[in-house]
Order: sequence, then C-alpha cells, then structure tokens
Amino acid sequence: TIKKTHLVLKIEENKRKMATRGAAAACVIWKHRRNPSLRSLTHHFNPNFNPQIIPRGFKYQVRAIQGSNANPITQLKNKEDPKPQNWKIKMLYDGDCPLCMREVNMLMERNAKHGSIKFVDISSNDYSPEENQGLDYKTVMGQIHAIQSDGNVVTGVEAFRRLYEEVGLGWVYTITKFEPIGKVADAVYDFWAKYRLQVTGRPSIEAILEARKKNKVETCGDSKACKM
Repeated sequence: TIKKTHLVLKIEENKRKMATRGAAAACVIWKHRRNPSLRSLTHHFNPNFNPQIIPRGFKYQVRAIQGSNANPITQLKNKEDPKPQNWKIKMLYDGDCPLCMREVNMLMERNAKHGSIKFVDISSNDYSPEENQGLDYKTVMGQIHAIQSDGNVVTGVEAFRRLYEEVGLGWVYTITKFEPIGKVADAVYDFWAKYRLQVTGRPSIEAILEARKKNKVETCGDSKACKM
C-alpha cells in the first residue's frame, strides 16, 4: 500500500512538472508571436548556424571589417563634397587628417540638409590661397580656419562654434561662450592643434611641406597653375 501511494504521488508530481513546462513553453510562443524579433540564446549560439542566412546588413559590416586594405581617409574624401551656392561659412580642412575627416564627414552629412557650409580641402592640389583670403597651406595647417561669407576669418574653437551653429548643433559649443570655459576650451584645442600631426602618426609640417613641394614640381613642372 505504501509503495502504491508513493507511486501515485510521484506520478502526480511528474504531471505538475509537465504542466508547468507546458505553460512556460506556451508563454514563450505567445511572446514570440507578439514580437517576432525575440529569439532564444540557443538560436544565436547554435553551432549549426548557417552564415548564409545572416541579414544583409550584418554581412555588409563583416565585409567592411575584412576589407582592411581599404583606406578610410580616401573613402571619406571620395564622398560627395556638397558646394552650396549660397554658403554662409567656408570650412578649410585638412583632408589628410584621419581624425579631422571624421568630424568633417559628420558636418557634410548634416550640411546636406542645411546647405550653408562650403567645404574646402587644403590638401588638394587645387587649393588656392587667393580664393581663401590669402590663407596658405602652412597657415591653415596650424589650426582650424573658417571664412564667413562677408570675408571675416575665424579660427580655433570659435570656428567650430560657427560651423556647428550652421548645421543645427550650436548647443554643442554654447558653453564655450562663457568664461572661464572659453579659455579652457581654447587651451585644450591649441594643445591638440600643436601636436595633432604626432598624435595621428604623420610627419612634421616641414616634412609635409617638402613632400608637397616635390609633388608640385613633378606634377606641374614650370606651370604656375599649381600653387602651395
């Protein structure tokens, strides 16, 4: 009798466990139907997972990582450079600076909507100081320069503040209008501008100027069309 009672209790316990598991499974299925994007961990870590069914966007990211031979600076510089006719401010930027190009690229994307910034790459062979308030390559390499439509030249943090204002991001630099924050921001930027070539692993400004001069001679010969 005791054995039969024990067996009955064990059967009842198993039934309760099965009922609990069934309820849990039903709950998971219900949640999955309401939100198809939900997946279990076993789905993501399945050793038999077929890479061919990876979403297109994910495959694109993998290809981008694997394509290590691509030059990120070249990719950014090759992006369409919008040149609005009615620009309010002109940004003179160093297209050979990897960190600088990330910010320039962001501003270009924002400017596609506003159309108020004209971007000028000073590293281009077509750069003309005469068309940019007489600012030569070496001068502009010293720090960020921007030229307003009225011809006024602004530099450093103020240049960034004016540029960001034109693409709806003026709030980013608003705090730099007040002291002593403004002076601190200027000091930090001046330090960065002074050492940015070293930080980004590039040659000294003297070496860059010499290389550009040599390239001008090889490319232009005695032509006066090419200018530093």
